[in-house]
Amino acid sequence: MTHVSERSGAGSSPSGAGGDRQPWTAGSGRPARKRSVSYADAGVSIEAGDRAVELLKSKVKQTRRPEVMGDLGGFAGLFRLDTTKYKHPILASSTDGVGTKLVIAQQMNIHDTVGIDLVAMVVDDLVACGAEPLFLLDYIATGEVVPDKVAEIGAGIADGCRYAGCALLGGETAEHPGVLRPDEYDISATGVGVVEESEILSSERVEVGDVVIAMRSSGLHSNGYSLVRHVLLGAGRMRLDVVIDDFGRQRTLGEELLTPTKIYAQDCLKLIAEADVRALAHVTGGGIPGNLVRILPEHVDAVVNRSTWKPQPVFDLIQSKGRIEDPEMEATFNMGVGMFAIVSAEDADRALATLTGRGVDAWQVGEIIEGTGEVRMVGQHTRG
Repeated sequence: MTHVSERSGAGSSPSGAGGDRQPWTAGSGRPARKRSVSYADAGVSIEAGDRAVELLKSKVKQTRRPEVMGDLGGFAGLFRLDTTKYKHPILASSTDGVGTKLVIAQQMNIHDTVGIDLVAMVVDDLVACGAEPLFLLDYIATGEVVPDKVAEIGAGIADGCRYAGCALLGGETAEHPGVLRPDEYDISATGVGVVEESEILSSERVEVGDVVIAMRSSGLHSNGYSLVRHVLLGAGRMRLDVVIDDFGRQRTLGEELLTPTKIYAQDCLKLIAEADVRALAHVTGGGIPGNLVRILPEHVDAVVNRSTWKPQPVFDLIQSKGRIEDPEMEATFNMGVGMFAIVSAEDADRALATLTGRGVDAWQVGEIIEGTGEVRMVGQHTRG
């Protein structure tokens, strides 16, 4: 992560007679005012940004890959792509943010987990086409740069990159006084990956008879938080510090809502190497039907059996508090599944064994049948 800011010209002139520095004037001939206006007077502290970068350097270095060239602080991050590993390398890119989950983090003053969410949203989109995430660039915009807070956010991003196996190649921290409140911030990132052209995963590979495998989510992940906040914190008048018995481990509502998004990238890459994977679907906005349909050809349907899993208690809480209908829940939230893999029937057991061996809670959730490119949700979730 780098911090690149426009530097103020005030106070940058060489010393004149007597050692006083004179601000630049437009040549009017009039003496300059005794005190010039600085960038800091406008609410931007270059020093604070530089301090935040210093606090982050050790974390960023932990994400370094052999292909990374140079160090932090340059105008661009450099990455040497080893083209000898591929016959026809295809670069994949993805960009995303975290959304209004950040409001919860800001209210709880917990900032070291949302960076993991950010990385997950980007790299799990990359791996959905079969690409290995190579590097990520981040962007943090805040009303006031508080070095320790920015370092916490950046530490979460670095942690996410380590989990995904990609380098945190660089980024930008921008101070926006007057646009954001001092305690507000927003974050986004862009990632780049690579995949052999012949190994790109897509709907073209999906066939009748294939098996649909589900991978459990860690909770809400990073979607639907505007509805969550409206239902639980608005109309529901719930407090973030209230302990919810159903969550277990004396977890508060706020802690549950800030559970980091599961990063599947390395698990999926291992799965691709070990089994005949046809396609992957990352479940984000749009829920299970809205994302699984994106990897179906027009001549098949995906049957997803709800009775094969039980969503986490947080989904029941949201639905009951908001009196939300099932279709709306499934169109907004992941309902306990963060990633789908469609694999050949012959490799279904191998795929499940591979994921289980890596500690991923995975199960056969359905199958691919003849159809018209739709997702058929059947059965009912186990409750209670």
